[in-house]
Amino acid sequence: MSVPGSIPRIILDVLSKRRTIFDAVLRLNKNIKIIFNYILGPLVFVLLSYSIYRQIVHQPNWKGSLDQLFKAIAGPQQWRLWLVLALMPLNWGIEARKWQLALRRIGGISYRRAYKAIFTGTTLASFTPNRMGEYLGRILYIEPGKRGASVSLTIVCSIAQLLVTLTMGLAGFWYFFPLIRAHFAGHASMGFWLNVLLVLIILLLVSLTIIYFRVSWLVGKLEKVSWSARWLPYIRVLENCDATILNRILFLSFLRYLVFVVQYALVFPLFGVFLGIPQVLGGLGIVFLIMAVVPTFTFLTELGLRWETSIQALELFGAGAIGVFAASLAIWLINLIIPALIGSLLILSIKSGKK
Repeated sequence: MSVPGSIPRIILDVLSKRRTIFDAVLRLNKNIKIIFNYILGPLVFVLLSYSIYRQIVHQPNWKGSLDQLFKAIAGPQQWRLWLVLALMPLNWGIEARKWQLALRRIGGISYRRAYKAIFTGTTLASFTPNRMGEYLGRILYIEPGKRGASVSLTIVCSIAQLLVTLTMGLAGFWYFFPLIRAHFAGHASMGFWLNVLLVLIILLLVSLTIIYFRVSWLVGKLEKVSWSARWLPYIRVLENCDATILNRILFLSFLRYLVFVVQYALVFPLFGVFLGIPQVLGGLGIVFLIMAVVPTFTFLTELGLRWETSIQALELFGAGAIGVFAASLAIWLINLIIPALIGSLLILSIKSGKK
């Protein structure tokens, strides 16, 4: 759930050239294909596993959090953790359905292939700023002539998820605004900056809402601008995104957001974090909002940001730091790392010699 940035622009720039990176890959000789299929995938898997280990052991209180995690797995309420794990495929399955729905504009893709693309995108997203490698991972499963258009449609899906995150985050921020101001009462200028932040979030939400629901109108305006000519072949597909499709994608984004919230609500009691429904909804809304708007460089910095924002936001309601840390670690491992590891193995199944 992050703001589409400069990476999609770079991808489109590459795709606009006569020989794209992916077309070049398709022309590699047989030996290079073997290296790609049978060495790159396992290598990514090993590097990802090692990076997870390094990130965990360099965090404060990691031993206590891991102890809590292991006790929860063997405890009487371990069903909560297994239910969260069972919700992970649903989480990414909704995302795959969103993407499949969007790709109907360019001929469509099977749900199974879309699901595999989502996992592969998660793997490549782990090593790129703001998870932008997700676009690259997904378009590996798209026919070369349609990859540019698929990037545009993927951005539409990202904007839909961001709209949900901003809306729920703004609601949580607004509801607990007096509590947040009281928490920072000792900082003279903090009240001013909180008001500025609130205004910026509202402006961003309004702007993205207009862009999302008037995307075909926006394409029409861009067609009249000379400098946009090179991008038109890739964004004209957005003219076919009618309100029905956009509303369905937005609804699926909201369902996916609810899955995230339910997963956190399930694991919190396992680690001694007992919050009411308003506190869970509002606190997580603020956490997801911050994670959506603050840039991260790789999944390593994302993990640190996830821990820090979760602790700072949920401590407002008396939640213990170690419990929040352990809960965030469990969700991170289940929702991001397991799919990334699966995606690294799926790289092996990509037939680089075929479309």
